[in-house]
Amino acid sequence: MDIYYRLEAFRRTGVHITLHCFTYGRKPAPELEACCDRVYYYQRDMKPWLHLRRTPFIAASRDNDELLQRLQQDDAPILIEGLHGCEILRRLRQQESAGQGRRTIIVRAHNVEQDYYRLLARSERRSLKKAYLALEARKLRCYEPTLNLADAVLAITDADADRFRQMGCSKVLTIPPFLPPITLPDTDLQITTPNSPFVLFHGDLSIPDNEWAVRWLQRHVMRMVDYPFVVAGRNPRPSLRRYLSRFPNTRLVESPEQSEMDALIAQARCTVMITRQPTGFKLKLLNSLSMGQHCVVNSAMLTGTGLAGCCHVADTADALRRQLDKLMPTPFSDAQRQERQTSLAKLMDEAARLQQIVTLLTSPSA
Repeated sequence: MDIYYRLEAFRRTGVHITLHCFTYGRKPAPELEACCDRVYYYQRDMKPWLHLRRTPFIAASRDNDELLQRLQQDDAPILIEGLHGCEILRRLRQQESAGQGRRTIIVRAHNVEQDYYRLLARSERRSLKKAYLALEARKLRCYEPTLNLADAVLAITDADADRFRQMGCSKVLTIPPFLPPITLPDTDLQITTPNSPFVLFHGDLSIPDNEWAVRWLQRHVMRMVDYPFVVAGRNPRPSLRRYLSRFPNTRLVESPEQSEMDALIAQARCTVMITRQPTGFKLKLLNSLSMGQHCVVNSAMLTGTGLAGCCHVADTADALRRQLDKLMPTPFSDAQRQERQTSLAKLMDEAARLQQIVTLLTSPSA
């Protein structure tokens, strides 16, 4: 989402873009071609023996000679998305040290990846996947200083920016994610929701941290209150389906269409979002604040976002239950929505963020 809407913002400003992207199963997207002068697709290298390299798999699998050759055909500045593409950064800098001209290269960091993978490993219950994630986290800890080779790093939160400075990155800016214009979904969409006000949890249910959050909420909060609980997200495991089916006040909405998910967010009296991973920027938080009503979160969900003033914070089960008891009987007013949208608009000043990026790409020493 951040990448796509940033591309749209570049296009509206008149910036010419050649997009290079990796694919492993998805078809070419006409929407990307509408934002860019040219789009190149590359097959991600998923050979299993790449796991034996010291380079993290997320970077090794995107080390592509054809991409490198195309980048060398001009001297345009380069914006790399994530640590995932930094083998290209490393190889270009190696060639420059051998006498080639220096390129302006900036990296948009979506996480402190070593932290993200370490916390994923902690949440993972399957032994083999846990071992893979833990090993990748150790590789990433050694590899992440590759970011020092970039002219600048664009962090997604202030907390991430501080970590990159500690790693030695000389120029780090916090650039919040780019998002679509705020539009309220069609609340008249015919979806099956409880007749009374309900609590919503939504997210990718195949991610261990989200499954942990659902189970924790059900065990420590929702079974002790009378409010209907809707859990919505894609690809829940069979064990999670069986677990939730035991509770009469809980309904699971599997892999909803985007329009249905938007309507659920808009209609839920309270959206609850908790995480054990204080990393990156949780885009579902912005979606819920943009379209939803009361948002109850734990502190880890807010780390480095600047959005605490838009949410109700609860870090224990007791505090969360008290917040629900307070908020569930209270409709979200038009005045509250307007106040929130004003706060979000100030924080997410797209024009200012875009100008910062363009200035770095054209005058990296500025």
